[in-house]
Amino acid sequence: MTAANSKQHRKSLIQTTIRLLRRQGYAATGLNEILKISKAPKGSLYYYFPGGKEELAAISVTAASKTVLETLEKLEDTTASAPEFISRYCTLLMGWMELSNYAEGCPISTTLLEMVPQSDLIARAGRDGFTSWKSVFIRVFSRDGLKAQEAQEKATFLMAAIQGALLLSRVEQSSAPLKGVGNQKALF
Repeated sequence: MTAANSKQHRKSLIQTTIRLLRRQGYAATGLNEILKISKAPKGSLYYYFPGGKEELAAISVTAASKTVLETLEKLEDTTASAPEFISRYCTLLMGWMELSNYAEGCPISTTLLEMVPQSDLIARAGRDGFTSWKSVFIRVFSRDGLKAQEAQEKATFLMAAIQGALLLSRVEQSSAPLKGVGNQKALF
């Protein structure tokens, strides 16, 4: 196996794990399923992730969080106001939810809800991810002139509203909850 193949196997294992965790959570995602879908040899899994499934899941939560952070930072750079930022982000989320036929929500929440009480490693990865996303929301609110405390409070509220809307969208099989958050004038 070449070094390039080996690195591709690592990337494939992470991307496959992200998709499976997002859709079905930690307990329902087995290592054999990850290996089958990723087409990576079993040896590469334990070579790159000697901590097994827990380590792979934590690294996958970190990778998924980074992707969301990059999306949020691009929106931050291309929007002029907090209302525009929130509206555009919720529109993106609606598109992704519809594309998955409402089978997928937040790329890390399903795993975190299940694993935070059991895994400090996964909990830390999730906390770091949510903290990085929240920092973008705080900057966007601050850019609109809110004082630090109010920007912090609104960012926390927005995080909770978006997570709740993602859950409701999955349950209702509808983008309406996300559309409601995207149009929410009470934040401003």
